[in-house]
Parts: sequence; C-alpha cells; structure tokens
Amino acid sequence: MKLFTTSDIRSIDKETIESTGISSLELVKRAARGITDEITKRWSPRYPMVIFAGPGNNGADGLATAINLIAAGYHPSIYLFNIGGSMLGKNCKTLKEEIKSLGPGIDFIEVTGQFTLPELSERHVVIDSLFGTGLREELTGGFKALVRYINESGATIVSIDIPSGMSGDLTCSNINRNIVHANLTIAIEFPRISFFLKNNSELVGEWVTVKIGLSQEAIAKTPSNFHYVEGNEIKRLLRERSPFSSKADYGSCLIIGGSYGMMGAAVLSTKGALRSGAGKVTVHAPQCGYEILQSSVPEALFDADAHKLIVSDMMLKHRFNSIAIGPGLGTNEQTINALDNFLKTMKNPVVLDADALNCISRRKSLLTNKDIPVLSILTPHAIEFDRLFGEQPDEESRLLHAMEMSKQYEILIILKGHYTALVRPDSKVFFNSTGNAGMATGGSGDVLTGVIASLMAQGYKPEVSALIGTYIHGLAGDLASEEHGEYGMTASDIAANIGKAFKLTMTNKQNNIK
Repeated sequence: MKLFTTSDIRSIDKETIESTGISSLELVKRAARGITDEITKRWSPRYPMVIFAGPGNNGADGLATAINLIAAGYHPSIYLFNIGGSMLGKNCKTLKEEIKSLGPGIDFIEVTGQFTLPELSERHVVIDSLFGTGLREELTGGFKALVRYINESGATIVSIDIPSGMSGDLTCSNINRNIVHANLTIAIEFPRISFFLKNNSELVGEWVTVKIGLSQEAIAKTPSNFHYVEGNEIKRLLRERSPFSSKADYGSCLIIGGSYGMMGAAVLSTKGALRSGAGKVTVHAPQCGYEILQSSVPEALFDADAHKLIVSDMMLKHRFNSIAIGPGLGTNEQTINALDNFLKTMKNPVVLDADALNCISRRKSLLTNKDIPVLSILTPHAIEFDRLFGEQPDEESRLLHAMEMSKQYEILIILKGHYTALVRPDSKVFFNSTGNAGMATGGSGDVLTGVIASLMAQGYKPEVSALIGTYIHGLAGDLASEEHGEYGMTASDIAANIGKAFKLTMTNKQNNIK
C-alpha cells in the first residue's frame, strides 16, 4: 500500500472531485459512515460521548459523524468551534444547519468565544475532530489548553483522520503534550506516514482506516517514497516451485558466525535459512561449534575455521550464491581483521547483522571507505544503528538519517522496530505490517538474517529478499505468539514457524493471524 504525504492526499481528493463530479460534502459523508460504523461496533449508546469539532473539513467529518450517531440512537454532546463567529468552512456550515434542524433535543453548542468545559470522566468517549492534516502550526492558546484537558480527563479518545495537533508527515518539531493522545485513530483512506514511528505511538494509539472511494487512477499515478507492506504484495513476489526442481535450483547459502559461548545465534540463523528454502546451507564457524551445529541443525554443512574459539578467516573456499555474516560472531580483533579482508575483496551484496555491524562500528573505515558491497543488507536495531552512523535523539530522526546513509553508501538498511522499515538507496521506505512485541527476544534478529540470506541464495534480488524476509519473519513471530503468547515465545519458536508463514502467505490466509 502506498503511503502519501498530506499534500499528495489533498491532490488525490481534489482530482477525485474533479474527475467524478462528486462533491467534497459527499466525501465527508462517506467518511462519516465508515467512522460511525467503527465507533458503534466498539461502544454502545450507554457510553456518554462528546464531539469536539473544528471549523474545517476535519470538523465537518465530526459533525457528519454526530448526525449518524444521533440517527443510530446515540446522544452525543457536540461542540463546534467557530471562534469569532466567521471561521466555518462551507461543509461545516451545511452540517451545522442539518444538526440544528434535528430539533431542540440535540445537545449542540457553537463556541464563538469563552465557554464552559464539559465534565469528562473515564466513562466518556471523546471524538476529536478539531484539526486534521491541514493544520500547519502547533496548537496554541485555548486549543492547546483544550487538548491538554482532554488528554488529562481519562476519557477514551477517538481521533478522526489524525490526532489534532499532529503532523501526518515526517517532522521532528511536535511537542507531544500539545497534541491529542488518541486511544483510536480512524484515518480516512490511508494511514499517515507519521503513524509508523515510535515517537508518535502514544498519540495515535490503535489505528484503522475507512475507505471513501478516492480515485484509483489518481492513487496509482501519484508517486510515493513510502509504502506499507501487506501480505498480498508479498504473495505476488514469491515464486511457485517446479515439481522437477532439485536442491541445485535453490542456491547455496553461507552463514559466517558463532564464537565460544555464542553458537546459539549461528544455529538460529541457520534454522531460519533452512526453513526459507535454500538448497544448501553451510555454516563457517570456529571449531568449538562443530558438535553444536551438527547436532542442532544436521541438515546444514559445517566449515571449520582454523581457530578453535573465534572466526579468524572469512576467505571463501567454495562458491556461494549468498553470504550472511554476524550472528554470534563476536568482536575479537582477529575477527574484525577477517571481516575487513573479506569486505575489501567481496563484490556481491552480502547480509551484515549483529556482531558484523558491531565490528564495523569499531572499524569505521570499512564504512567510510565504502568497502561494503553495493546493495548489501544491514539489519541494525536502534542501538546498532547509532553505533554505526551516529547517535540519534528519536526514531524519526533515525529513519531520516537511515535514508541519508542508505543513499550515501548505496546499501539497504533494515531498521528493526515495531514497524520494521526497509530503507533503500533510492529513498524508498517500506514499513512492515507483521510482527509483535514477543519478538523482542534474543536471537530473533539472527533468524531474520538466515531468512534473507536464504532468499538471496534462491535468486531473489537483495531488495526483494529484504522485503519478503522481513514480512515472513514477522508473520512467523505472529504464529509463534498465537501458540506461546508474547511472554512465552522464543526465537526458536519463530524459526519453527518460518515454513508455515511462507505457506500461509502463498495461500493468502495470513490475514487471519491477528
């Protein structure tokens, strides 16, 4: 799914109106129908509701929703803010008159100046339609005070389209206490780019979308650098296997990792690779890992390093279709030297994870001299990213910096998090839709490394391998959570569900997991 900037969405709205002849008021009413459905399936009329509507189209969405709720037997209190008496947009004016025509029993107040705040409690549902994405400046004065009052009330807050005061785009200037903290955000047609950042999670809460029938032609022709990756897109990328194929058709994958006391990471990565369909998987590890690997993953080949406890040499003895380096590798000086020598001679893209990234952060010349092959895949979590590229104050800054670094070094960066982001050198960003908090466990990233390397061995391009691998890894985590719960699941459970995740994706049944 494409994710659009605020200005892009405004243009798509405009083109929809011009090309179809539909009015902006009808689009508002379509949105209100979807919003009303979402509200009524969650809260019955016994919950007291208060709607705060602003003077623009976001406020019109709120007024249209109020009309629908009243028709459904709800009794919302409606506050329409028209400070000075002349701020209302055309749609707000029309809907205000429609509400007034419903009769004297409607609890409707038009706020033109000072007013008395309603008493809010934990039982209340507050519907926030004060300001949408058209807001260009931070809230001030009375609106800022109102937002803080709503946030501190303890009420359940539903924001229409976007929490009031928040930007839909990437911006580092928001002050969270001056923005509505929604429990539920009902976005119109598309989620906003800013929804996918940890900084904004306490503002957005849960989010859902409602469709209003915007022009598919306008959507298709509007370019976007941001995407939300869903199962149907991954299904289209996966290839069916020929019944006449052999293991030679699915490539040879090499995993370089492990050290004394950290062989488990190499095992997990190997399991991820084997479950993802590579024809042959070989592990290059120190001699101390021989019995561990052979007993834990007998399907894999073992290539022993000359050193007993660490990886001291990464020069290849055979040809491999893909190489992943890092799980359990350690950061011994000899290991760093081995990685240095390897990267200086390697021309094809590789997967670099975990301690491979830590080795590079200790020898920054490997990065600054551009020794990392073009289109290699780096898979850092936040701390590893900051060690490599410099400390960032928050996730939003980190994502923006990742976009710069990906372009500068011509590498793919998988920035791991709740919405793991694949960042490409062409400035495109793909947010992943699968995964859960139970995956925040040791070894989870090692499994991901194996999955991606396995896909590369099978001939998928690095950017496609990263996209598929991230999605499948997250879906396997969701399956593991179904079985063990987020507290009880381990990285081994994720690896064990990789094959099932592929199967569900290819049969298009993965949407039943959550």
